[in-house]
Amino acid sequence: MKDKLTNIIGCGLCVAFLIGLATTLTRSMLIGFKDVLPVYILMGLVIAMMLYEAFYDKKQ
Repeated sequence: MKDKLTNIIGCGLCVAFLIGLATTLTRSMLIGFKDVLPVYILMGLVIAMMLYEAFYDKKQ
């Protein structure tokens, strides 16, 4: 139970950080959506891989 709670807290903080990092790029007037689209794609892949490894990849 303690391990799962730690995974949830850690993944939640990391997801919040990555989404905040990606959304700060869209606040700039010099950067358009097409410039930020690769960042959103990479952030989505990183979040998906992180959640997969934390919760579904149990080979013990």
